[in-house]
Amino acid sequence: MVRGAVADHFAPVPPPRLGVAVSGGSDSLALLHLLNDWRGAGGPALRVATVDHGLRPESAAEAAAVARICAALGLAHDTLRWHGEEGGGNLPDRARRGRYRLLAGWARAHGLGDVAIGHTSDDLAETFLMRLARGSGVDGLSAMRARWQAGGVTFHRPMLALGRGQLRDMLRARGVGWVDDPTNADPGYARTQARAVLAALAPLGLDSATLTESARRLAEARAALAHHARQAAGALASVAAGDLLLAREGFSTLPDETARRLLIAGLRWLTGAAYPPRGAAMDDFLEAARDGRRMTLRGCVLSVEPAHIRLCREYNAVAGLRAPATALWDGRWRATGDGEAEIAALGPEGLCACPDWRAGGLPHASALAAPGLWRGDALIAAPLHGWANGWRLALERPLAAFCDIVIGH
Repeated sequence: MVRGAVADHFAPVPPPRLGVAVSGGSDSLALLHLLNDWRGAGGPALRVATVDHGLRPESAAEAAAVARICAALGLAHDTLRWHGEEGGGNLPDRARRGRYRLLAGWARAHGLGDVAIGHTSDDLAETFLMRLARGSGVDGLSAMRARWQAGGVTFHRPMLALGRGQLRDMLRARGVGWVDDPTNADPGYARTQARAVLAALAPLGLDSATLTESARRLAEARAALAHHARQAAGALASVAAGDLLLAREGFSTLPDETARRLLIAGLRWLTGAAYPPRGAAMDDFLEAARDGRRMTLRGCVLSVEPAHIRLCREYNAVAGLRAPATALWDGRWRATGDGEAEIAALGPEGLCACPDWRAGGLPHASALAAPGLWRGDALIAAPLHGWANGWRLALERPLAAFCDIVIGH
């Protein structure tokens, strides 16, 4: 039954090869053994990776122990080392983002389109409580996704219907030991606190199974909301010189939840951010859009015109960005033309040097943050402002990408 639940996740057409992330803890080791059983019965070929975050002295030895287990099973194993390269955020979040970045790169390097992760129903319930404590809405409280794409790889959670207890029973029956990360018992971590709360709530019927079912029902609601928002995006959204425009008349009739989703997707589309602002900040942003007020948030400017709500990049957010013309600028723009140049935002100096920047039809805030072509301190072209001078700028993040963010929000 346990192995069948894992195989069922990949039905009806399992991948021929599958990457497996294994830390040495009970959950990921159980996943490894279940997938290896399936491999022996005709399932996918496996390759294993362990991410060594280097946060504890024991981590290197634990990765080596996983490598020995894999060798005994006849499986290739790689250790990936994280060096704390991710940006801001608390340490667990930075480590998590680093882990998925490393796993995606590893999978691509080995021609693996799919990677399995050992999350269980206990993880789902713990996450539900942690997000409930943060005041999360439908999206935050929804069940963890069973599969999602990142970095050109599909990640899978095939054990979300299985509990940690039954997986540990399986490992004990096989004589397989595991590593207990000491941070899992550290009361300073939110997940440890969530586990303690779950144990205290269980006598009231609020156990992992109950919270998991609630999270799954909320996931169904999230999917319905995303579907409606995607329809609204198709009807209302357009792109002008890299700005996102939402038809104001149609936007005004949307329910707040749908309108908020479009704005969140717009911020993510413009900035490439994985995690947009939520809560009070997004409430204020939505209110500004409804009231026709200008507002700046997370490197973007919201302005309201007679026919459209416009989202554009904020000049201060891109003022320091400079890249060769052949490179991707601000994650969105690429230039083609003769000679060598750099892409950078026009800013006040660029607008002064542009023969007639108003010919591009962009509002002042958009024109400031829009890219131009520079040689040193001299502006040589501003294609979005009516002065191409032999250069062309192509937007590498089209409207379709915005719609994808809406449905995947």
